[in-house]
Amino acid sequence: MSVQDIVAAMWPKVEAAGFDGSVKLDLGKDGVVLIDGATISTDDGPADCTVTLSLDDLEDMVSGELSPTSAFMTGKLKIDGDMSMAMALGEFL
Repeated sequence: MSVQDIVAAMWPKVEAAGFDGSVKLDLGKDGVVLIDGATISTDDGPADCTVTLSLDDLEDMVSGELSPTSAFMTGKLKIDGDMSMAMALGEFL
């Protein structure tokens, strides 16, 4: 699954969630996903919170095979910035 496929899969949930903040998913060499309010893109920019993880782990979270909590507890996901913004990602994943 590509980053664009993940953005397409997450788009309806992000749009409907009424999220009031911004979170950047830093996928390293694979790029970024920026959720800003009701929009989602692959453009890099500032965010309230940056979540660093691999593309494979993000794919597993989007498919439901990996919970964000498990990813954080096992070190597969690192958070920098506003932790409450990262916790709100559960709505999209």
